[in-house]
Amino acid sequence: MADLPVYTDPDPTGAELLATHPHLRMDATCGLMLEGVALNAIADAVGTPCWVLGGGTLKRRLARMRAAMRDAGLDVGIHYAVKANDHLAVLDLIGREGYGADIVSGGELARTQKAAIAPARIVFSGVGKTDAELEQAIGLGIGQINVESAEELAIISAIATRMGRTARVTLRVNPDVDAKTHAKITTGLAANKFGIPFDNALGLYARASSLPGVQALGFSTHIGSQILTTGPYRAAYARVAELVRAARQAGLDVSTVDCGGGLGISYRTEPEGQPEALAGAIKAELGDLGVRLAIEPGRWPIGPAGVLLSSVILRKEAGMDVPFVITDAAMNDLARPSMYDAWHGIVPLAPHAPGQAVAATHVVGPVCESGDTFARDRLLPPLARGERIAILDTGAYGSVMSSTYNSRPLAAEVLVEDGTWQVIRPRQAVKELWQDEIIPTHATEQA
Repeated sequence: MADLPVYTDPDPTGAELLATHPHLRMDATCGLMLEGVALNAIADAVGTPCWVLGGGTLKRRLARMRAAMRDAGLDVGIHYAVKANDHLAVLDLIGREGYGADIVSGGELARTQKAAIAPARIVFSGVGKTDAELEQAIGLGIGQINVESAEELAIISAIATRMGRTARVTLRVNPDVDAKTHAKITTGLAANKFGIPFDNALGLYARASSLPGVQALGFSTHIGSQILTTGPYRAAYARVAELVRAARQAGLDVSTVDCGGGLGISYRTEPEGQPEALAGAIKAELGDLGVRLAIEPGRWPIGPAGVLLSSVILRKEAGMDVPFVITDAAMNDLARPSMYDAWHGIVPLAPHAPGQAVAATHVVGPVCESGDTFARDRLLPPLARGERIAILDTGAYGSVMSSTYNSRPLAAEVLVEDGTWQVIRPRQAVKELWQDEIIPTHATEQA
C-alpha cells in the first residue's frame, strides 16, 4: 500500500491545470467557464459553496471508455459505480446513455430504480449486504450479485430459495495484489475486508454451482481506487483467468468475469489512467476466455467533470508567515483532503493578469477542526475577501460524501449540459437541519 503522498515537484500552475481540463477555460471577461458556462454567473445566482457538474464531460468520458473497449475487440458491460456520485440527475443521464450501474446498498438500488435503470443492468457489490437488501435485489431480478464471502453465499441461497427465485452471482475474488494506492482505498490485498481469499475461491465456486436458489456466473475482482498503471490490473486479471481455467477443468460453467473499476484520474501532475490501456490489460489476460466481461468505473468518468465553487470569507495574514485564505466551503462539503490528504487543484474564478505574482497560501474552511484544510503552501494569486475559487476534480466522492457537521446546510448542486445550467439540488435551508429531530415529550412537559 502506498504511503501518504510526498510531492517533490512544483505544484502545477492554474494555467497548467486548465490545460489538462479541456472542459474548463479562462475567459478574459467572464472568468472561469465550464462547458461554455460562466461559473461566476452560477455563483451569482445560487451562491456558494456550490457544486457544479458538467454533464457533457461525463458523457464524453463514458463514451471514450466504451470506445476503448470496443476498439480492443471487447464486448464489455459498463456499470457506473453509483457510490462515486449518486444524484438522480447523474443516474438519469447514465441510464439515458445506455449504461448499467454498480451499487453497494439498498438505498443505491432504490435510486437506480427511481432513475429507471433496468434491474438486469445492475450489479450489487459490497461486503455487508443485509437480508432486506438481498431480498430487494433478488426480488427485482438484478443482473448480478458479487458475493464477498462463503457466509454471504449461504445467506443468498437461503433467501432466494425461500422466495422461490434464482440469484445470479459471481464470487468476488481477493487476488492479494497491491494496487499501490492509498491505504484507505486499496481493496485487493489479503489484509483487506473485501472478497474471498484466492485459495478458497475454486472450492467455493464449486459449492455455489450446486446450491439451490443460486446461478453461479463466474468471478469478479476489484483491487482498489485511483489506479494509474495497468500492472496491478494485469496481475489481478491473470489470477482470475487462472481461476476460470481451473473451474472449467473441474467441469464447472463460467460465463462471466467482472473486472471491477478503480481507474484513476489526474488530480495534480500525475498522468491519468487510460481506458485504452485498461482495455489492453483486459484483452491480454482475459480476452481468450470467451466470457462476458464487465467493468465498474466511477471516479474516472465523473471525477474531472465536477468543481466546488467557494467564496473567500476573509484573508488572515497579520503576523502570519503564510496567509490563510478562509473559504465558505469546508471539510463537511469536501471531505477528501481531510480524510485522504487528497490534493485538489484550486483556480480563481476571476481572470488574473498573465505573470501576476503568486505566493504560498493556506486555503482552509471555517469548521472548527485543524483538518479542515484544502491546501497548504499553495502558490496562488492574492485572494481578497469576496473573491471566488473553484476546487477541481470534485465530481466523484465530493457532494456524495458531504455532511451537515457544525450544522452547516448541504450546498446547492448544479448540472451544466448543452450550454445551459440548472439547479439539481437547492441549497438546504437551515431549518431543514432539524426538521426530522424530535424532542421527547417528557422533556417538554418538565420544561
